[in-house]
Amino acid sequence: MKIGIGLPNQVRGTQPTLIPGWARRGEQSGFSSLATVGRIAYPGLMDTVTLAAAAATTTSIGLISNIMLGPVWPPVLLAKETAAIDAISGGRLALGLGVGIRPDDFVVEGLGMAARGQRLDQDLGIYRNVWKGQPVGGGPHPAVTPQAREIPLVFGGTAPASFERVARWGAGYVGGPVPARRVAPAFEATRAAWAAAGRTGSPYLAAFAHFALGNTEQGRANVWDYYRITGDRGARRIAAGMATGAVQVRRTVADFADIGADELILLPTVGDLEEITRLADIVQCR
Repeated sequence: MKIGIGLPNQVRGTQPTLIPGWARRGEQSGFSSLATVGRIAYPGLMDTVTLAAAAATTTSIGLISNIMLGPVWPPVLLAKETAAIDAISGGRLALGLGVGIRPDDFVVEGLGMAARGQRLDQDLGIYRNVWKGQPVGGGPHPAVTPQAREIPLVFGGTAPASFERVARWGAGYVGGPVPARRVAPAFEATRAAWAAAGRTGSPYLAAFAHFALGNTEQGRANVWDYYRITGDRGARRIAAGMATGAVQVRRTVADFADIGADELILLPTVGDLEEITRLADIVQCR
């Protein structure tokens, strides 16, 4: 199982200037991927901007949006932005998409919560057409350069439609910030949908989990703050599940390996560069 690390783009208080150095150190430390967290109505950095910074300052590490809120974007604009990020990275981007669950993230007029799943299903075809270089806007020109490729898609979510999207459009699935035993059924549902669709090979199965190894109390507070829109009880449960030491990190890694994850992305909860080194020493990436 590969081990990736998150970028602290939605950790409250993170300085934007930290992102390039974080990306470089994550790559130097041997992690498999750098991942963003997608949110609009929160005082963080946009996932597209963060991924662009990471793409420009690294050369080999994978990049993944985890999870970008597809339906909050006009589809042609999102396809164009992600094509540029992928091109800058040299083809290292995987686009992780979800429908979103928080009403305040839907800030574009006409792109609200209603029918967001149906809208995403329609948008997926638009993304592919844009990446293939088809003209946009009723004119003769494509939106992307000739170097654009079809970016691999992975999906999050727990509704049956999420697994169906993987089978129809995607390369894989990413589980949410819950223990491995709760992600396992989603992995099984993804495998079943994949087989039912007649796909060959196996879907990429990934998950993410929070960690804090330095200022653990600040880490818990930041996790609670990020998830409190879901309610105090749920936010406290997620914060309590955060790995706060070597033993817990290793147990989390083992748990996800046991359910067949191809990659586990460990998300920072404190914007401290030393967290990268601490984590790399525990999981022995270097």
